[in-house]
Amino acid sequence: MSRTDWKLITEANPRSPVSEGYRMLRTNIEYSSIDQTLQVLTVTSSKPNEGKSTTCANLAVAYAQTGKRVLLIDADLRKPTQHHLFGKSNRIGLTTALFHHKELQDVIQPTNTDCLSMITAGPTPPNPSELLSSKRMAALLETMKGIYDVILIDTPPLLFVTDAQIVSTQSDGVVLVVDSGKVKKDVALKAKALLDHVKARLIGVVLNNLPRKPSESYYYYYGESNDA
Repeated sequence: MSRTDWKLITEANPRSPVSEGYRMLRTNIEYSSIDQTLQVLTVTSSKPNEGKSTTCANLAVAYAQTGKRVLLIDADLRKPTQHHLFGKSNRIGLTTALFHHKELQDVIQPTNTDCLSMITAGPTPPNPSELLSSKRMAALLETMKGIYDVILIDTPPLLFVTDAQIVSTQSDGVVLVVDSGKVKKDVALKAKALLDHVKARLIGVVLNNLPRKPSESYYYYYGESNDA
């Protein structure tokens, strides 16, 4: 199995224990809210290299495997990753659509997973934060909500730029990915405080790299809470 296959394991090996972990995460998210539909989900982290893009990609595949119509949007316009994970071109994407250089339908790409489409980040813009907070971005999401059952948005880490905060305000919930081996509690609390500041709804946390057997994956999930 190649490194890319390992990162997109829900597609390459859906029967693996790691894939089952992503399905458990999906189920926990689905049942975390009784009164509100969680259609648009933001996935972020406090710092780089915590696995948020891999988590977002595998979660998108896990949703699509239930037959839901899923759209994955790479809104990490500064350091995009999703096109690498899915083996797609990043020549056009989200920025292309937001700048009206291409029609929206022209930047949506199919994937190898049935029911899963994606919009890559596209060429790096000079003003990512302004672009993500624009009326064009809000309009794009509204249009996509009428087409897809679930929209997952990969965003940059919280502690370095405001992009994730901006996108989180346009989402129904936020999943925070935390590398248990690298990120200290005060850093995770600071990330949570940034989400609280914009009144984003933090619905769960994914703990990566806990000391377990190599074949296992572990997710700690919680609903809305005041504790990190």
